[in-house]
Order: sequence, then structure tokens, then C-alpha cells
Amino acid sequence: MNSPLTSALGESVGRKTTKMIMPVILFMYFICYLDRVNISYAALQLNADIGLSETAYGFGAGIFFVAYVMFQVPANVMLTKVGPKRWMGGLLATWGLLAALMSTIQSPAHFFILRFFLGVAEAGFFPAMIFYLTLWFPIARRGRITAIAIAAAPLSGLIGGPLSTWLMESTHGLLGLRGWQSMFIIEAIPAILLGIWCIYKLPERPATVTWLTQSEKSWLINELDTEASAIEQTRNSGGILRTIFSPLVLALGLVYLAIEFGEYALAFFLPTIVESLNVDYALGLSISQIGLIAAIPSLAGAAAMILWGRHSDRTQERTWHIAGPSLLGAVAIVGAGYSNNIVVAVVAFSVTAAAIFSAVPIFWQLPSRYLTGVASAAGIAMVNAMGNFSGLLGPSITGALKDLTGTYRSGLWVMGAFLVLAAVGTVAISRMATVPDPGSVAPQGALDPGAPTAPHH
Repeated sequence: MNSPLTSALGESVGRKTTKMIMPVILFMYFICYLDRVNISYAALQLNADIGLSETAYGFGAGIFFVAYVMFQVPANVMLTKVGPKRWMGGLLATWGLLAALMSTIQSPAHFFILRFFLGVAEAGFFPAMIFYLTLWFPIARRGRITAIAIAAAPLSGLIGGPLSTWLMESTHGLLGLRGWQSMFIIEAIPAILLGIWCIYKLPERPATVTWLTQSEKSWLINELDTEASAIEQTRNSGGILRTIFSPLVLALGLVYLAIEFGEYALAFFLPTIVESLNVDYALGLSISQIGLIAAIPSLAGAAAMILWGRHSDRTQERTWHIAGPSLLGAVAIVGAGYSNNIVVAVVAFSVTAAAIFSAVPIFWQLPSRYLTGVASAAGIAMVNAMGNFSGLLGPSITGALKDLTGTYRSGLWVMGAFLVLAAVGTVAISRMATVPDPGSVAPQGALDPGAPTAPHH
């Protein structure tokens, strides 16, 4: 059987599904990530307005992920009952309403409560998105496709940072609202509207669309079914609980936690780090200028993510495409703490962002190769839940260390240590289990430590 990447029919299907599915998915995840992290820009005004310390802000930013972790697995068991488009659409609309309510924050306690419920609403979306992509794209194409989807994360910094800070300045005083209040309301509206559209218009599966020919539908459905059957035969999960607590799933979750630790620490603190550099070097930057500077690492991350995802797909190598960037990011983030001017610091943060965002989409090729059906949704949810626990650890530890030491340097060292853990863990996982060859009918190994290790991951 020809590879989907070399088959003429496969290429035709790939072009069409990418064109019709990915712009919507990209926009959905962009909104998701923006509504999750725009608190980092609001903090430039919000912290002083309601009396938040760095420690309290870090905890409030991170408590989102307590709810996110708690509700992740049950939310994605529901995914298989409700269906992807209704589930994702409902979640979008719900968190949009909660994001708008962030404009009503009046105290630290109020901040904590709303961030928690925002985490409840967003808990099911990312695993649902990853599961949805497995319904449309064969294994050999998922590296680049997942990279496109996850590119929304750095894009939310690249576009969302300047947008958020511009809204805070330009709408300050509108209807008697502070800039951060109007920013929350305006950025919540797209989530509500897109969620309603998704429920009624997002295609569920290839068989339901009119923009694929019958032969293209048959080819894609057969390709996906063949891959799912091969995985199912080799990876008998034995049920949801056995799947989510298997050594492999737990190890994957730990690696994802280590990668995401640095991402979320930067996402929630980079604007305030730039503001501290602004004060240290008396640069006189406005809020909008801080937003533009904080967006530069996101630009590096978006570009590196797409290019690295393509390279990994071409070589079909996964392990070192995750471990290598993780080690590079560890060195860069520690170096950022010892920079003597803002230019060097921004370059170091940009290298770190490029490294982290390059590793994330490659990482997500690993869990989706071992599980199918309900087990797939639950296993992916467990990995994502563990990884996103770093959303509490990263901001909380970074904020507490800043209050304790008066500098962000110690927090950057902790970020570097977690990235080293990610690299070591990825290599260890490659010794635990093999990854199916996309061109084969069935996986070559098993979840058996004694099974032979495939040459590429």
C-alpha cells in the first residue's frame, strides 16, 4: 500500500481536508489559547487595581489548570457520547461567556473563582481537537497537521499580545470600563459566536462532507480504519482505567508536563518580565510597546513549529525532534536570566519559545499512535491533564520565587530544569514502547519493555 504522502489520491485528500478543516481548527484553538492567557496582559493593570501580589497572580493564573486537570478525563469520555462538533462548539460558547465575566473581577477571591470555572469549560477542548484530527488525517500526515493546529498557541502571543494591549489602551474608559475589562469582553465574543457555528456547521466525519469525491471518501475512510484496526490489534487497552493509568500514558503525561511548564510560565509572565526590564533599563515603554516586544518570541515559536513539524514528518523521526529542542530551550531560558540588555533577553526568550513550540506538536504524535476509540479519547485526555498541571506549577512557582527573591532568575532556572526532564523522559519513553511505522499494516512492537525498539519515533 502506498504511503498517504506519496499516493496521488492521498495527496488530493490531504490538500482538501487541510484546506477545509484546518483554518477552523486553527481559529478555534487561537481563541481558546487567547482567552486562557490574556490575563497575562490584563495583569499590567489588573494586579494593581485589585491588589494582587505576584504570588497571588501566579496562583490565580494557575488555578485554571486545577479545574482543567480535574475535569479533563470525564469531559472527554463525554466526547464519544456527544460527538466532536457539538462538544467542541458547546465548550467554546461556554468559556466565551465565562471569559466575558472576567471583566467583573473585583477581588483576588473573585479572580480565583472565575479562573477555576474557565478551566472547567476549557478542560475538554484540546483532547477533543486532537481526537477530531485523528478522524480526518492518517498517521503520516499528523505531524504537520498537529503543528498547524498548535501553532495557534504562539500565534495567540504574536497577534493576541499586541491586540490585547492595544485594546487595553484604546478602549480604556469606554462605557466607564477599565482597559482590561473591555479587553476581556471584546475577546470573548468570537468564542461565543464560533461555538454556535461549530454546533451546526462543523463537519463530523469524512462521510458527511460534499467537498470530497466518493473515491476520496472511500480512500480516506479505509486508510483510517486500517490504521485503527492495526493499532487495536496490537495495543489492546483493556478498558479506560487500565489505559489512563498505564506506565506509557503516565510517562507521556510527565514529559508533557515538563515541556508545558516552560510554556505556561512564559505565557503568563513574559509581559511582566518585559515590564520589569522596562523599569530596570528605564526604557519608557508603553503598554502597547510591551505587548509588541512580548510577541517576538511567539513569532519565533510559530515559524519553528511549522518547519520542525514538516521536518519530523519527512524523516518520520520523533524522539530527537522532541528531546533536542527541549535541551536547547533549557540552555536559552537560563541564559535569559543573565542577559545584560533587553535585546539579548528577547533573543534568548525567542530561542526558548521556538524550542518549546517545536517540541509540542511532535510530542502529540506519540499518544495518538497507541490508542483508538474511547481509549484514545481518555488516554489523550489523561496525558493532556497531567501536562496541564504545569499550568498551575509554572505560574505559581515563578510568581512565588519572584516575590521571594525579587528577581525572575531563579524561576528561569526551574524552567530549564523541567525542559531537561522533558528531554530525558522522551528518550526513556523511546525505550519503553515502539511507534507504528505509518507505511506498515501493523505496529512493529508492543507495550512491552522487552520489545525491540523501532529506529524512528
